[in-house]
Amino acid sequence: MKHDPDVVRIFDTTLRDGEQSPGASMNVEEKVLVARQLERLGVDVIEAGFAASSPGDFEAVARVAATVTRPVVLSLARTKENDMVQAIRAVEKARNPGIHVFIATSDLHLERKLMMTRQEVIDAACWAVEYCRKYLDYVEFSAEDASRSDPDYLVQVFGEVIRCGATVVNVPDTTGYAVPEEFGALFRYLIANTPGSDRVVWSAHCHNDLGMAVANSLAAVRNGARQVECTVNGIGERAGNTSLEEVVMAIHTRSDFFKLRTNIVTEQIYPASRLLSQVTGLVVPVNKPIVGDNAFAHEAGIHQDGVLKDKLTYEIMRPESIGLPSNKLVLGKHSGRHAFAERLKQLGVDLYNVDMNKAFAKFKELADRKKFVYDEDILAIVTEEAVRGPDYLELLELEVRASTHGVPSAQVRLRVDGAVKQGAAEGDGMVDACFKAIAELVGVQPRLERYAVKAITGGTDAMGEVSCLISLDGVTATGQGAHTDIVHASALAYVNALNKIQSRRTRYRQISGEEP
Repeated sequence: MKHDPDVVRIFDTTLRDGEQSPGASMNVEEKVLVARQLERLGVDVIEAGFAASSPGDFEAVARVAATVTRPVVLSLARTKENDMVQAIRAVEKARNPGIHVFIATSDLHLERKLMMTRQEVIDAACWAVEYCRKYLDYVEFSAEDASRSDPDYLVQVFGEVIRCGATVVNVPDTTGYAVPEEFGALFRYLIANTPGSDRVVWSAHCHNDLGMAVANSLAAVRNGARQVECTVNGIGERAGNTSLEEVVMAIHTRSDFFKLRTNIVTEQIYPASRLLSQVTGLVVPVNKPIVGDNAFAHEAGIHQDGVLKDKLTYEIMRPESIGLPSNKLVLGKHSGRHAFAERLKQLGVDLYNVDMNKAFAKFKELADRKKFVYDEDILAIVTEEAVRGPDYLELLELEVRASTHGVPSAQVRLRVDGAVKQGAAEGDGMVDACFKAIAELVGVQPRLERYAVKAITGGTDAMGEVSCLISLDGVTATGQGAHTDIVHASALAYVNALNKIQSRRTRYRQISGEEP
């Protein structure tokens, strides 16, 4: 497999491992939307899902495979024939198809989970790789729980799968157990001792349970790894995965140290982070490196003084290098459609995913309410529109009342599957009353699992973003809404989540012929 030794490939598993983060599940349309952004971001590989796990995951992998053109698109699979058959079928329409097959190698997993001997694992791994190579040229093999496996046994396993045709071999720190010096030394040992190690790309896949996923991945890179498996915003199971933006910007900013580069278009990092946050409803912490709200903020007087004299005193990266908007006034109520579309392009928005008529109308409505319209406001409008579910429900009108002495109440008018309905309810607060009124009109009682509010810009007229996670009869969905009125934004988010649940039920019936 030909590969530039000066390039670290970025393997993005946001749509597979990242989606396993609690509350981060995405429907097919959302996965396609994120995949388009990942392609603009310049990732080398997209792990689109685990095709054999469900009909929905199979469809998502297939749709992503048929949508993007430059990255390798692959599905995860165990060393089981059905898994591999489903994975191979799912990527058959990809321009660059691949498969990622894995089996555990630590004695703990062999004895407690697989109930297999070391030789049986080697036999299963070799059989799986040989099977996949009959259909695909790109076969990645992972040794699950490698960081807790016997290094000499790993040399055996990797040597055999390379002999059988694996093109990428992955060394996962599945439980986030490793420390950088140890993990780097493991890569150094494996590359030096594994037969055929020079014929494959060595990959690192780290979890963040001890907060060292990025450090471990970079240690692997320093010791020969030329692929890092990571997720946007570092989302993933438990404490998350290696953060894509942190690894990329570390290599980019400290190129003097690493002497390496990636194929990532760094200006697309912030748009990717923001889109994923909108889609999943998982808010990026303000102190998150690279993409957090405070990543380029300076409050301490000494820092402010230094930055005013020379930005290099306290800024090692330019905000523009990750595509961070400048937070300046760019458009107003007199701006035209052409200027609006041009600004969206400058902000890295793919106009393919935008209903310009609706987006421009929302912009005009916002410009009439706000004195200043910021880049973040514009991004909120188009992103919220892009991640909306089908309009089974549509919020037509909302009126809420509250006082220090009265019970909060809400009156709501909805279009429900084409029919206009109106109702009212009381609650513990205006948002609670609003949600109860909507639920009664729809005739369901979903459970609110998570509710988060974020002001996009400053000022009392700031656009507010609301995300909520609801569950109904075992189906969960996140909803997003943006509005200058936070109760209105909450109603939009709740309706968005209900639309997604309805869409998932309909899609499941189409695929399986029954209710979930």
